[in-house]
Amino acid sequence: MTINWRRHRREEHGLGGPRDFLRQIVYGGNDGIVTTFAVVSGFAGAEAAGTAEIGAIAVLVFGLANLFADGVSMGLGEVLAARSQAVLHDRQRRGQLRELKDHPEKERAELVQILEERGLDPAAARRVSRELVASPDLVADLMMTYELEMPESPERSPYLGGLSTFVSFILFGFLPLIPYMLRDPLAPGTFGLAVAATAAALALLGILRAVVTRERLLRGMAETLSVGGICAVVAYGVGALVAG
Repeated sequence: MTINWRRHRREEHGLGGPRDFLRQIVYGGNDGIVTTFAVVSGFAGAEAAGTAEIGAIAVLVFGLANLFADGVSMGLGEVLAARSQAVLHDRQRRGQLRELKDHPEKERAELVQILEERGLDPAAARRVSRELVASPDLVADLMMTYELEMPESPERSPYLGGLSTFVSFILFGFLPLIPYMLRDPLAPGTFGLAVAATAAALALLGILRAVVTRERLLRGMAETLSVGGICAVVAYGVGALVAG
């Protein structure tokens, strides 16, 4: 029986699809929330320091400009980073295959050590290594994972990773700006609503992460709220300090 590994990962282990881009989604979403709330809280800090006249339209202008500019930058940055990682991974793997061809005994000795470090006794490690060297591709993958600590596969599309980062950045980062779009930015309570919207966005991101990783919901929410809260306090303080 031949196993379809893509289907096996999805059906048996709950992997594949959006889960493959969880890092990009969480990173992009958190950075989008913090980026736009930094603008909001920075202006709120400046307003508290007595420079409220700059806040009416500037919040939306700077908030939306930062949201889309930084979103594009984040998405393209993810593409470049993923492509660079894929190129490096491919080059190192080809190097491992050359080493296996040119210096088989040296590579086999390294393989024996790897197997011993993972629980095989020396005799079993030597016996298994003799069998494995007949499959250079398999040995190269083992070396990439355990010798070079580069297990990441370059097969996932860097463009999908960049798109995931961009979409997550925009969707989550848009939430702190909603109160300023629905009411007067200088009206009492608008900043409080923005704080609530930001907390809700961070909590939603934490819930999403917890559901995908199957960790406790409260832990996922607490971690994202803590990170976002620290950034918000810093942004508010800088706004008040600069305005003062």
